[in-house]
Amino acid sequence: MAYYDSPAILRTRSATPLTPEMSKILPYVTDKTIARHLGSVGRSMDMGHAKNYFNPATRTVYSRYQPNDWFLSNSINYTLSDKERSFAERLRADAWRAVKETDARTRNRQNDVTKRLGERVQDIAFWKSELNNEINAMATEMENLKEYKRTCEKALADTANPLHISEECLMNREKRQGIDLVNDDVEKSLVKEVEVIKKCQARLKKVLDKAYVQLKMDRAAQHALEIDAKDKHHAQGLDDRMQMLRNSSAGVGYVPGIENIDNTITIPDSWARYTQENIARSQRERANSERLRGEIDSTLRQSANDMWNHFNAVNNAFNTRIRETTDARNKLQAHLQKTMQEIFDMERNVALLRKAIMDKEQPMKVAQTRLDERTRRINVELCNDPAMKSLQREVAEIKESLRILKDRLKSSELSLARLIKTKATLEHDISVKDNTLKIDASFCMGMRKGFPMDPKVGPIFQMPIC
Repeated sequence: MAYYDSPAILRTRSATPLTPEMSKILPYVTDKTIARHLGSVGRSMDMGHAKNYFNPATRTVYSRYQPNDWFLSNSINYTLSDKERSFAERLRADAWRAVKETDARTRNRQNDVTKRLGERVQDIAFWKSELNNEINAMATEMENLKEYKRTCEKALADTANPLHISEECLMNREKRQGIDLVNDDVEKSLVKEVEVIKKCQARLKKVLDKAYVQLKMDRAAQHALEIDAKDKHHAQGLDDRMQMLRNSSAGVGYVPGIENIDNTITIPDSWARYTQENIARSQRERANSERLRGEIDSTLRQSANDMWNHFNAVNNAFNTRIRETTDARNKLQAHLQKTMQEIFDMERNVALLRKAIMDKEQPMKVAQTRLDERTRRINVELCNDPAMKSLQREVAEIKESLRILKDRLKSSELSLARLIKTKATLEHDISVKDNTLKIDASFCMGMRKGFPMDPKVGPIFQMPIC
């Protein structure tokens, strides 16, 4: 039940002040006859024992006392008066002492209550001050944690572009052709970079979840402090008004039976312990929040360092690979130039060999014609003379020369074909290298120049100043 939810109490106003009735203090004489004041002496002087006398004037009979009875009654009245006055004097003295004692006791008790109310107000003010200080400290800590959380969220968002660039580089490098489709250091570094970025994102998401939960815990602790401080403020105002309340203050009145009502739910120890527990809870949450801010800071720095290191490693691998590819292309181009020159020389050589073969046709025709004509000699003139032998050797030599020239021509034509094929291979490989250089140097490195971690652009994570 809340503080203001106590059930209404029906009270009635007292008809008389809370003072004792005089009839209970002083004896009240109900029988005013003289016989009741005579005591033992007057027991026989009751009205029933008076003597009867005849009055001849009125012709009636009257009851009459004796003169001694009259004097005795007066004496008894004097004595009774002295006795009652003495009792009244003692009673007045006792009443005066009672008035002074009760007045002093009431005044002392009221002063003591006022003093205790003042001490209570001081206690409430002290704990309220402690609560307000803790509330302010918690509010500052929550703002700091929110700032770290926003920085971490921005850092997590900033990792999306580097991850996209790394994945895009991997996708572009899939467009390499032929022999350049190798699992080189660049590809390994890019795969490692993607893994590192994803690990950094996982770490950042983890600390963000912790920050979200910690903010909820901080808000809960701050809410408990604010409720306690609000109750303390209400109680302080109420007790301060009660401390300032005096007998002459307005608004005081009787509340019969209020002293029998006890709606308290705590004692001073539990009251102070409740506030101490709230403050201790807030301090624990603040300490946890500070540790979490340190964890966020270290996570941001570690993630930035890891991504920066792998960014540099990938760039170095790209530069090395681009240099290697450029050197290979330049060497291929040099070999292509030499091959083309050799093809040109080989084509001239083939033409020369063909011309040499053609040049052997006429000498062969002449030699064979000479032999053919000399076969038409008759009789003894068919002599195997030196001319005949020379002609035969000439034909044989020309045939051998033709064989040699044709072999050289065949070899030269085969070599020319291989040179042309080699030229095509070199040209294809050069085009492959050009494509690779275009992908690595233009596409990939062109994208990586705009990487958020470039010092000219700015660091990927802006660290908050502690």
